[in-house]
Amino acid sequence: MQPSDLRVALFSGNYNYTRDGANQALNSLVAHLLAKGVTVRVYSPTLPKPAFPPTGDLVSVPAIPVPGGRDEYRLGRYLPRATRDDLEAFAPNLVHVSAPEFLGHAAVTWARRHRVASVASLHTRFETYFRYYGVGFIEPVIRWILTRFYNRVDEVVVPSPSMRALLREWGVTTPIGIWSRGIDHDRFRPDRRSLAWRRGLGIADDEIAVGFLGRLVKEKGLDVFADVLKELRRRGVRHKALVIGKGPARDWFAEQVPDAIFAGFQTGDDLGRAVASMDVFFNPSITETFGNVTTEAMAAGVPVVAARATGAIDLVEEGVTGFLVEPTDIAGYADAIARIVANPALRDALGAAGHAAAAHYRWDSANQAVLDTYLALMARRD
Repeated sequence: MQPSDLRVALFSGNYNYTRDGANQALNSLVAHLLAKGVTVRVYSPTLPKPAFPPTGDLVSVPAIPVPGGRDEYRLGRYLPRATRDDLEAFAPNLVHVSAPEFLGHAAVTWARRHRVASVASLHTRFETYFRYYGVGFIEPVIRWILTRFYNRVDEVVVPSPSMRALLREWGVTTPIGIWSRGIDHDRFRPDRRSLAWRRGLGIADDEIAVGFLGRLVKEKGLDVFADVLKELRRRGVRHKALVIGKGPARDWFAEQVPDAIFAGFQTGDDLGRAVASMDVFFNPSITETFGNVTTEAMAAGVPVVAARATGAIDLVEEGVTGFLVEPTDIAGYADAIARIVANPALRDALGAAGHAAAAHYRWDSANQAVLDTYLALMARRD
């Protein structure tokens, strides 16, 4: 089978209405597939004013706001008749599902019923979210549901070896491949650093900017980030927190870190400048499956302090490109950041090593791995 023989129906919980790392990866994948001659049709909830234009043909799926104060996201309602009619008219020979929500489960059921090949990609650790909203006791049930979901498809692709190992621990027996991630190396590079931009925000040239980059939601470890900053202040470690991003927890986070500088949502070259202008990138999240923001910081020559969790353990080399700390070890995080603050030579060495290590993360090769997975799966089925 050739790429031009593939007709892929891609199901996403959020393809372009709110910008995040998952849908950036999906849009990049669709662009690659289209360039290789694959026919692709995307099914996802939509909004009248999306965050960015979609890549490829996008079919809107009826959806409701996600409950629990997260209504910036939409929840697809299975496969309504109009969507099924469109899907059957499109006649895919492969279904790719990117989220284990109602729409994703319905798409997998449709593929199995019609004997169509199915692939699931994993983009975030949904099972960890519940502990941040006071219902962590249901996490074992969520893991069971996710395990069942990934065991119902023909192939799973995950961003990192640590995620493959985690799924195996859960009991997922489906073949698992790696769909890594890429970096825009023109945007994220050390020479984007701007002291003038920092000064405009109130960061002195001799102050160490400890940066956060991502959506401001509690599951990104905002509570840990705030506690570590408090510990640094208690120790008298001179620093300035630089927060890049927006999200529903912005006001709550600002109360926790009153001395932080909130530079807001940044895109394009402005984002590259913001990341390169950090001195330390601090990522305490345990919900990452890869950590695009971590590789972007590395590409920009910024040393990383991150949680010893999935994603980061595949990217950060201890003592070479940064430091890994047990997820809730506040003192350990503070020790690592203080060490980098106190030693400019170490900071430069970690940043240079991170820049070199990030060089091999390329979108073309990462997305080609998914296309190769499609073709190998179709060959097996034939």
